[in-house]
Amino acid sequence: MRKPLSLFVIACLLMVVAWSKSRAELQSPVASGDLDGQVRKFLQSHRGTWHDMNVPEADGRKLYDIIVDHQYRSALEIGTSTGHSGTWIAWALSKTGGKLVTIEIDRERHEQALANFQGAGVAGYVDARLGDAHQIVPALPGPFDFVFCDADKDWYNNYLEAVLPKLTVGGCFAAHNISERGYEAGYSRRFLQLAKSFPYLETSIFTGGAGMSLTYKIAAK
Repeated sequence: MRKPLSLFVIACLLMVVAWSKSRAELQSPVASGDLDGQVRKFLQSHRGTWHDMNVPEADGRKLYDIIVDHQYRSALEIGTSTGHSGTWIAWALSKTGGKLVTIEIDRERHEQALANFQGAGVAGYVDARLGDAHQIVPALPGPFDFVFCDADKDWYNNYLEAVLPKLTVGGCFAAHNISERGYEAGYSRRFLQLAKSFPYLETSIFTGGAGMSLTYKIAAK
């Protein structure tokens, strides 16, 4: 007849199982629910503190919804600032299995963005680059299915023309601070005129935040 295991042996076995489970959890990616909680907590704790040319919350939520609804996976952000919009974009990409390339020319803002991505728990979904988007964007190989442009406004047309060949059909080019009511602003007028001049693009305006044009590539050309 086999002897029952002693309490000491059982306790040791339970400790080994618990240690193995803990080690596996440490080595595995953050669970989706855990990441959601971390991002929400981070955004809540920083609410009202996003300056340095960051987007308002309404625009961040819109970027998130666009990416999740269209299941975009390859995103480009032109103008990181300190990472508010990038956090929303990266959070959405965590749902689709995607990655964000984001570009910032100012070192101080770039370094603050890196810290914010870490704090929000989305750093693993972000490739943050320090440099001049005028040179970096044309050199990027792509393809991209989502682009968010929030950099120097007078260069918006150049960014759109540089990205269009790399934007997939069905992809979206979102440009911040563009609105019909701000049409008198030179950069806004010129950008909308260019975007609407391409027959294979469709452009609408999101008015829930600071004004944002949404240009979708509906055909190859």
